[in-house]
Amino acid sequence: MNILVVHQYFLGKDDSGGSRWNQFAKYWSEQGHKIIVLAGSVHYATGKKLSQCKGKFIVEENIDNNVKVFRCHVSESYNKSFIGRFWAYLSFAFSSIFAGLFKVGKADVVICTSPPLTVGLTGWMLSILKRIPMVFEVRDLWPESAIDTGVLTNKFLIKLSYWLEKKSYKSACWINVLTPAFKQALIEKKNVRPDRLSMIPNAADIDIFKPGELDNWVRQKHNLQGKFVITYVGAHGKANALMQLVNVAERIKNNDDVRIMLVGAGMEKQMLMEEAQKKNLQNIVFVDAVSKEKIVDYVAASNVCTAVLKRVDAFKTVYPNKMFDYMSAKRPIILAIDGVARKVVEDANAGIYVEPENANEFANAVIRLKNDNDLCIKFGENGFKYVCENFDRKVLATKYLGIIKSEVLNHYKERAVCK
Repeated sequence: MNILVVHQYFLGKDDSGGSRWNQFAKYWSEQGHKIIVLAGSVHYATGKKLSQCKGKFIVEENIDNNVKVFRCHVSESYNKSFIGRFWAYLSFAFSSIFAGLFKVGKADVVICTSPPLTVGLTGWMLSILKRIPMVFEVRDLWPESAIDTGVLTNKFLIKLSYWLEKKSYKSACWINVLTPAFKQALIEKKNVRPDRLSMIPNAADIDIFKPGELDNWVRQKHNLQGKFVITYVGAHGKANALMQLVNVAERIKNNDDVRIMLVGAGMEKQMLMEEAQKKNLQNIVFVDAVSKEKIVDYVAASNVCTAVLKRVDAFKTVYPNKMFDYMSAKRPIILAIDGVARKVVEDANAGIYVEPENANEFANAVIRLKNDNDLCIKFGENGFKYVCENFDRKVLATKYLGIIKSEVLNHYKERAVCK
């Protein structure tokens, strides 16, 4: 099968971040399928043009014999404002449609994974012009998330975003969501037919994230020997609300043997570093984004890992991928995200939930875990067992492929689902 994927934020070989589609491509390739990815030329976290893409409209990358990536032009207005970012989204839609028509040969299906919603435009056009079914994947409930976090405030753009959302749902033969809350929202609020929906969630890369030695090179490099380390890995953006971790560091600064480590990049990182400096905090460590391979060692070097987001209702519906990575590495979690993510951690008995943006609760959880090593071990073991049984990415990749074959392609031929 020839699978065309539209994913503006598809990771490069050495990028850190959510590798959902990199792993799906890898597993499907191992089964003999060919995957072509239409990806963006601007890095999702830094907002900067990739060096190999500067001055070029389309750049081709061969991942292996069965996986090819076309890096498509994205406007460098990405980081200037939300209007600038929206134009960057549209520029990717135009360039990815061009690449899909003139660079990509035969395809059996096109899968668009959102956000941004504008990937739906690419999928819609390519599904019509190539006469193939479109699958639309909802990784986040846009535009609600952007509105709730204050990223999207322009009334015209809000209206346009809702139109794009509706158009994407209507154009798709099949819709996949990542959480039960997304599925419920689409059925009850978006009038999507239940028989057009599946749920293949975020999951654990058990073949990548494995339990490792605590006292490794990461601790030596960052002078963390003998410290109790709480690590956050991921984007440093407005939605992540990482100022709460700076506030936690301030509250526990008298505990000289505790360190908070933030690994990643994003538009708010410089501000966070400046705030930590203003508060004269010596117990918080900022690390630039590193490759997926090295992230494994950073997680292993941690006593506890954390996933945090802004306190808004939209984030009660999300499964952050980092949560599964931590569990597969047998690390206990402090989770400052309410909703379905909280349910996973509590069902697994893999960590402690704290109210988002409540630095006092978070600080208390840190001290509790620091003083109870047996509890840390118990949470880590529980989380590992839970993801192996319920969230193995390789198993879910096979399930996803089965849905595409049995539901999408068969129904498309019958013209039953795509009406």
